[in-house]
Amino acid sequence: MYLLMQAAATQEPHFPYASVTVLALGFIAATTIGSIAWFNSKRPVGWEDKERPSIVPDVEKEQTPGL
Repeated sequence: MYLLMQAAATQEPHFPYASVTVLALGFIAATTIGSIAWFNSKRPVGWEDKERPSIVPDVEKEQTPGL
């Protein structure tokens, strides 16, 4: 038991690189997906005549029958 406590006490604190990487990649993905969705949605007031950036793909809406 003493050996386990001694091993735990001698470990230096470490920075959670994996958590920060997942957080950063998630933020980038959410920003990218949100930007694509915003540019493909109806334009807000004042933005109706603005052009879509060339980097944003055009997403077609699916038509559901009966609606």
